[in-house]
Amino acid sequence: MPRALAWIIGALAVLVAALGGLAIAISLTTPKETEGALDTELTDVTVTTATAPPPRPKPETEPEPVGDRRCWPSFGGDPQRSLARPQATLGLPVRKHLWTRGLESYIEYPPSYCDGTLYVNAFEGEVFAVDAQTGKIRWRRDFGGTKPSTPAIDGPRIIVSSRDGTVTALDRERGRRLWRVSTSGKVESSPVVVDGVAYFGVTDGRLYAVDSATGRVRWAYATGGRINSSPSVYGRRVCVSTYAGSIFCLNRKSGARLWSTYVRRDSFRYESFYASASTDGARIYCVARSGKVVALDARNGRLLWTARVGGLGYTTPAIAHGLVFVGGFDGKLRALRAKTGAQVWQAQGNGRILGGAFVAGDYVYFSVLEKKTYGVRISDGKIVWRLPMGRYSPGIATERTYYFSLNGRLIAFRGRNAPREPASRRER
Repeated sequence: MPRALAWIIGALAVLVAALGGLAIAISLTTPKETEGALDTELTDVTVTTATAPPPRPKPETEPEPVGDRRCWPSFGGDPQRSLARPQATLGLPVRKHLWTRGLESYIEYPPSYCDGTLYVNAFEGEVFAVDAQTGKIRWRRDFGGTKPSTPAIDGPRIIVSSRDGTVTALDRERGRRLWRVSTSGKVESSPVVVDGVAYFGVTDGRLYAVDSATGRVRWAYATGGRINSSPSVYGRRVCVSTYAGSIFCLNRKSGARLWSTYVRRDSFRYESFYASASTDGARIYCVARSGKVVALDARNGRLLWTARVGGLGYTTPAIAHGLVFVGGFDGKLRALRAKTGAQVWQAQGNGRILGGAFVAGDYVYFSVLEKKTYGVRISDGKIVWRLPMGRYSPGIATERTYYFSLNGRLIAFRGRNAPREPASRRER
């Protein structure tokens, strides 16, 4: 055999071996698609209940609600996780804040609100109930585990997740523990409650549905991928994204799989989702860690369009006015057409965007890790308001008031166009 031919054959053999090794490595590191399954055993899950004193008798007449009437009951403001109040008329924040309150630890996710009280998790572990009119702390509880999440309000209860693997219900009035579910993973997912059922994900890959009054597990579905995100609910669907590149939509009453979609980054790898999926009912939107934005048909999971943010992507999309608002580590907030993904405008912030933006009326607000927050006019993408504080998700809005949660501090601003409170309420 000629030396040249032998050299070529040897080189081809080395190349084939290298490609085979690469294929094996890819197969070992790339997650495989799975349809998931209901977990009916739950041998590693416990539910404990606390003995609470008897409830106070109800007054003959219910007191008038204090503060803004419309609640912001969970992360995203609604079960769809839309992060939007598109009909709000409060305008931009006024120049001077109403009050400010430090919580001795940074706040990764914004508060929830109802009946004059804000409920907020500080990352280091404490849960606070804060008077929304004055900023005074009504009660605080620390029951273990860091808490990068938003408490969910459900009638007389709030439901709190923790990275120690627990989800705990507290009574809103005093912060007493009512029940606790202990799982085998970490819980970063912010719960959402619909029709008496609380939904949340766990890093062991399971999506849970539990009775919000008792903590009893109704069903748990093993997706096969780590879940850090918060599930969204619309109609009969509950949907969640995973680190394995999958988005699952289940029947929220039975836990049966309606569909699942795996999103590819390239020929060899799937995408990975930290951000929560949000929905407008017609489409499911999510941002992958690589920066890819995807929109899926909510009925069947079919991929409709893709777009990109600059740099890494960790923001839950906000949805309003036919647009989807997403940010990336390049500091740009982008407004995309909900139907097509076409970019309408981009607003440049000075830093990296990690938390989701939120919409209040004609404005959208976003924060950067470098401690700045911006208000953007939705009609043209112009930055029209700034605050020299940031990190992470900026906050929420009610009829009259903005509540920003920035770098461990709650700050309340009245909206410039906010309706005045009745005199009887101001005198309290």
